[in-house]
Amino acid sequence: MSKLKVAVLFGGQSSEHEVSCRSALTIIHNMDESRYEKLLVGITKEGRWLLTKNADAIEDGSWKDSTTELVLSPDASHKGFIAIEDGKAEVVKVDVVFPVLHGLYGEDGTVQGVLELAGIPYVGCGVVASGVSMDKLFTKIVAATVGVKQAAYVAVRREELGDIETVVDRIEKKLPYPVFVKPANAGSSCGVSKASDRDSLISGLKLAAQHDRKILVEETIVGREVECAVLGGLEPKASGVGEVLPAGEAVFYDYDAKYANAESKTDTHPAFPEGKEDEIRNDAVAIFKAVDGYGLARVDFFLKPDGTVVFNEINTLPGFTSISMYPMLWAAKGLSVSAQIDKLIELAFHRNEVVYG
Repeated sequence: MSKLKVAVLFGGQSSEHEVSCRSALTIIHNMDESRYEKLLVGITKEGRWLLTKNADAIEDGSWKDSTTELVLSPDASHKGFIAIEDGKAEVVKVDVVFPVLHGLYGEDGTVQGVLELAGIPYVGCGVVASGVSMDKLFTKIVAATVGVKQAAYVAVRREELGDIETVVDRIEKKLPYPVFVKPANAGSSCGVSKASDRDSLISGLKLAAQHDRKILVEETIVGREVECAVLGGLEPKASGVGEVLPAGEAVFYDYDAKYANAESKTDTHPAFPEGKEDEIRNDAVAIFKAVDGYGLARVDFFLKPDGTVVFNEINTLPGFTSISMYPMLWAAKGLSVSAQIDKLIELAFHRNEVVYG
């Protein structure tokens, strides 16, 4: 049986570039060599697409010195990339693409759109689901259609910050301190801050505006931070529910707490009050379906002390590092990382059939 040629995209232009590289290494090391031929495609922070020889080059960063450029061809007859080196170009065909890209220009529907034009099956959600899920404001609008509980919020646009005192007045009239300030389009808590007074709110708005022109200011939800992994196509399944235990100094589960602080922990078998795990799992699937998800997503919630489940956000290409919740939750259900990869690639072809017949 011939091997499937899988293009693994990693890196990217978002603030999650380094995490993407680490996620890609997990996936590359767990891909069944007997089933897949890998084409490793690194995307620099500047947006150059480069052929990468092997996982070692990702480990040591030398992939950025590659002299072979790759262009994802939107020409559907090519079904792959155009490799350019020493002034010569050739088409490199692939069977499927695994975009291991987190955040902007990877998880937001942009790459997915080019892959649609190219007619190449790809792992994960489509253009609309990716875009809606990446944008926290639109996620809230869509999630409201299935009746899940969400944090109260105020939406702000960057151009409004020219009159920042008026913006702050509007926020203070609706939300009590402390509040969380978030860029609408960013991942891994990049640009997110907690504001406890007017001065820190102004600072938080300015920080968030560096990451996106749309900003969400949300009420603070006090509760356990829990996450659920979703896997599947038209009839997706939810994993068990895991709990995030940030390091003691963390005021919230920020980028550093997730990826740089060894004291942060995740628990894939936490205890919950009766019925709450099923409620979270059901809400996760409902939200996944509401955004028209396909393939995979991690859905994040808060569980308040009174038992109220509050939806936080959905990630359509969640972290796949060795400490990431998504692969850990499915592994806890008996599905190895290798088997997860097999299933996701299988779903990529199924989604292609569903969309195009």
